[in-house]
Amino acid sequence: MRRTLLKSAVIISMDDTIGDLPGGDVLIEGSRIVDVRPSIDVGGAAETEIVDGTGRIVIPGLINAHMHTWQTGLRGYAANWTLLEYFRRMHAGLATVFRPEDIYIATLVGALNQMNQGTTTLADWCHNNPTPDHTDAAVRGLIESGIRAAFFHGSPKPEPKPGEPHFSEVPHPRNEVERLLAGPLADRDGLVTLGLAILGPHYSTLDVAMHDFRMAHELKLIASMHQGGGPAKTPGGWEKLIGAGLVGPGINIVHGNDLPDELLDRMVDLGVSFSVTPENEMIQGHGFPITGRLLKRGVRPTIGIDLESVLAGDLFSAARVALSMQRALDNAESRKASGTIPATTTIPVREALRWITTEGARMLGREDQIGSLTPGKLADLVIINCSDLNLVPVHDPVSTVVMQTSLANIEAVMIGGVWKKRNGRLLAEGLGAKKELLVQSGRRLVHDIERQGHAA
Repeated sequence: MRRTLLKSAVIISMDDTIGDLPGGDVLIEGSRIVDVRPSIDVGGAAETEIVDGTGRIVIPGLINAHMHTWQTGLRGYAANWTLLEYFRRMHAGLATVFRPEDIYIATLVGALNQMNQGTTTLADWCHNNPTPDHTDAAVRGLIESGIRAAFFHGSPKPEPKPGEPHFSEVPHPRNEVERLLAGPLADRDGLVTLGLAILGPHYSTLDVAMHDFRMAHELKLIASMHQGGGPAKTPGGWEKLIGAGLVGPGINIVHGNDLPDELLDRMVDLGVSFSVTPENEMIQGHGFPITGRLLKRGVRPTIGIDLESVLAGDLFSAARVALSMQRALDNAESRKASGTIPATTTIPVREALRWITTEGARMLGREDQIGSLTPGKLADLVIINCSDLNLVPVHDPVSTVVMQTSLANIEAVMIGGVWKKRNGRLLAEGLGAKKELLVQSGRRLVHDIERQGHAA
């Protein structure tokens, strides 16, 4: 069996029992971690790869809780759009000219970029799949990339043609979900698994919401939905879903900026998870992230990128934005109440690291498999070169990781015991050709939509 021993590194395990090790080792056998402690001796085992971790920090692989990876070929194109412009120009515009091959290359390159930046698990929220071919193209891109992923199967949101129902009136296609479960995503513990990206009561009729929630419950799939962005399609819908016993663990709310306190209380009590995409929420007009509102209720958020068509895909930056924004709100609240800022920070940096590791695992229902460097869990990890110019000297490794680390410092990435990046280089064949395909796809999409009079 393949074995790897990481030696003499700073270990940030995110496991409360193991803690942080200023100089520790991680032993990996096959796809799993078998030991984490200050010193591991494997003798002269020739089959073990020894990796010197001196001057390195090892952390669990990052978990990106929400991203529309199908938009990778449109990087930066929507940077100046508000949320209302995004609905009109993306969903009713650009999304309608995507071919399956556009979905494939965007998902493939987007997933590779996530691995390059330290993300080992991606929650890919694919809601531009008008045909099974589009869906299969996205799944193929994820599988080919080698990333661990939850493929959240969604539905497109174009303007209806004459005689067609509005997307809010269309139930999630059960036949497609069952096809995926019987085919490429049959393994519930596989590298790429299935979730549902449903409309939810904010964007659908009550009948559709009831159908979709019941289907998720019956098939035992996580149901994730956007909450926010204009008035709700079904006012009072959440109360009816709660009354029907359909809201609880396995339900994931994305954004949630306008959730009233009473409803948020009920959701927290029922075990709902929450994914905030802080940078995009502030840029496009969703409102302030609900990070602090969740923390006050004793629960933590997960963090997602959301849209590379708007901003960068760097999860460290997203965590920093969430942390900085909430500290700013807390400081302002303190000034208003007492005339001065708090005596000490309201949120330590370790909290932000939890949001992109252990909490992401919990949201996906995989906290027993990923999210921390714990014996028995899958060997998903990131090695950071803390001898780099922008990181030395390291006084507090957790602060270095959260507040200073960037793509430039990601030396290696491992997923399931397999190296995906080594010595600062992504181990993916034909990157040049893949990038060129992405460029061609993006140019054609923009050309096609601008030809139709929908210029940005």
